[in-house]
Amino acid sequence: MTITTAFKGTLVHCPSLGQLEVLKDHILLVDHQGFITYVGPTDSKASEEFLAKIDIPITSIPSGGFLLPTFCDLHLHAPQFLFQGTGLHLPLMQWLDEYGFKSEESLDSQPELAKAVYTRLAERLRDAGTGAVMLFGTINNTANLILAEAMQTIGIRALVGKLSMDISSRPSYVEPSAQSSLHSAEQFIDGCRDLVSSYEPHRRLVEPVITPRFVPTCSDELLQGLGKLARDKGVRIQSHLAEAHEEVQWVLGERHKDDIDVFDDFKLLTDKTVQAHCTFLDTDMLSRMAGSCSAVAHCPLSNSYFSEKPFPLREALDLGVPVGLGTDIAGRSVSRIRDGTRKLSGGEQSLAIDWKDALYLATRGGATALGLSCGVFQAGAPFDAQCIELYKESDKGVGALDFFAPQPGITLGVLEKWWCIGDERNRRGIWIQGRKLNVKDALELA
Repeated sequence: MTITTAFKGTLVHCPSLGQLEVLKDHILLVDHQGFITYVGPTDSKASEEFLAKIDIPITSIPSGGFLLPTFCDLHLHAPQFLFQGTGLHLPLMQWLDEYGFKSEESLDSQPELAKAVYTRLAERLRDAGTGAVMLFGTINNTANLILAEAMQTIGIRALVGKLSMDISSRPSYVEPSAQSSLHSAEQFIDGCRDLVSSYEPHRRLVEPVITPRFVPTCSDELLQGLGKLARDKGVRIQSHLAEAHEEVQWVLGERHKDDIDVFDDFKLLTDKTVQAHCTFLDTDMLSRMAGSCSAVAHCPLSNSYFSEKPFPLREALDLGVPVGLGTDIAGRSVSRIRDGTRKLSGGEQSLAIDWKDALYLATRGGATALGLSCGVFQAGAPFDAQCIELYKESDKGVGALDFFAPQPGITLGVLEKWWCIGDERNRRGIWIQGRKLNVKDALELA
């Protein structure tokens, strides 16, 4: 084991729901493969022994800053980056036809545009402190491999989904048959794995995901085949579940059952599944999600636009449902994963969580839902971290933060302030698997 990076300063993480730790004056060591090898108080005997054995510079975190695990975004439609911030005036099913399908079709037909859009998306995610993301792509394998390559090149962990859909309200944007869709999905899985096969295992940041768009766009034959393909290939699954009233009613009218039953019937509700939204799940259905260990990608802002109903977050967590946060994109920015969490506090008891739980969902909770071991500072975990600076010279706030008295260090009070009103100006660096990414305007730490 060769130690290549050492940090000294304050570490902040949420090892579990309801637990936030501020580890002041700690040492963190990272090996040549990007894994954390040691975390401990600077003045401990173990730290002294480790430091005596290494001959590398120690990176000191400023007194007004701290290291935090990178964010995990569980649900993002990559093609919608093309028109983010627009198109919020229509109900979901009509919006898909007018905006969603058009953007996907456009990128599928223009590889150069796809490369430009997806590269910029990866850069935006990096600059926002998002180290892992679960992506919906398109139905075209060439465009999806461009997406996967962009994420790997920039250095973002990405679970990339090739959309599967043999039913569509847009005749020009649909796969010709269930068998054609299944063949294409298998080709993408193999192609995505080939894309990163030349990297050492710990440097492979991208993996493929089985992605039925949602029940209304998938025949029973396709869903059955995707369930089998997921098992045969050992890949994760993502889709949308019980997102909007019109979608729920459509499934009931066409399939004569709830969409959670459809997914369950075709073995697409497993411990490798992430379902987005889930706002129309009742208590029994949430219990089924917990029983299957299927995770929910909670997208609070998107839900407020399209769902007509909030997700019962507190109830889901109390039932043991794995939950992480998603930006979804379209009418919002990829850099604002924290914004929607401001809708998570107050209100009905079934909805309310505090900011510390929201921070857990954005970091360790999301990582756990994705089956990743990052999101926490402990030996053996990959070093996926961001450096956040809140103030300089004890009272001069950074970015949107203002302080009117000297600060005694990193406290819960200043952390809450940053969580609620901080922005990219507070970010001083980001590391994925131990490698520092090239963030624009990032300051060097001494």
